[in-house]
Amino acid sequence: MRLMNEADHASIAEAIRDAESRTSGEIYAVLARRSDSYFYVAGFTVACGILLAAVFVAVAAHWYWYTIPLPVFGLAILAAFLTAVLLLWLAPGITLWLVPKRILYRRAHLNAIQQFLARNVHLTTQRTGILLFVSLAERYAEVVADAGINAKVHQDEWNNIVAILTDHASRDDLTAGFLQAIEKAGLLLEEHFPVGPDDINELDDHLVEL
Repeated sequence: MRLMNEADHASIAEAIRDAESRTSGEIYAVLARRSDSYFYVAGFTVACGILLAAVFVAVAAHWYWYTIPLPVFGLAILAAFLTAVLLLWLAPGITLWLVPKRILYRRAHLNAIQQFLARNVHLTTQRTGILLFVSLAERYAEVVADAGINAKVHQDEWNNIVAILTDHASRDDLTAGFLQAIEKAGLLLEEHFPVGPDDINELDDHLVEL
């Protein structure tokens, strides 16, 4: 099921075409539901938690002179682990609660770089392609800029665009966020790389949903 309807996609495509009509740069947009399943990371976190709980129970049982048969103790640990794994499998949304933010952001950043390369944004003639990337589950946004434009635009400018994307995404207003970000990115590209007489459109003008 798509996150945006046809009208939203059409308006974003039109905004990209309009922005690129005034610059030799290229704008590409990607929207991801999530950048990883995080199943194994969450599973590792759960396993560590179960082992710590088992140690606590063992120490408490010893302290209060309560005997737990070793087979029963081992089966209880196994049952807890299998139950947790099954829960993670059936309810993948839970995994996000068990993964540190730095790992969430790292995976989302890696996905942004992979999309930048997979969509050939790095292959524009003047190295002036930029990728506007949003990953919803991680609440993460990024602007990945190629060497040509990144050398001339200060990081604060990209941060302002990221703030626009994250703010609108948090309010479930993705279309407006992308439209505003595209407009601002187009102005930056126009300032440093105005359209030339031989300019050609090197990338598709649309938003990709993952």
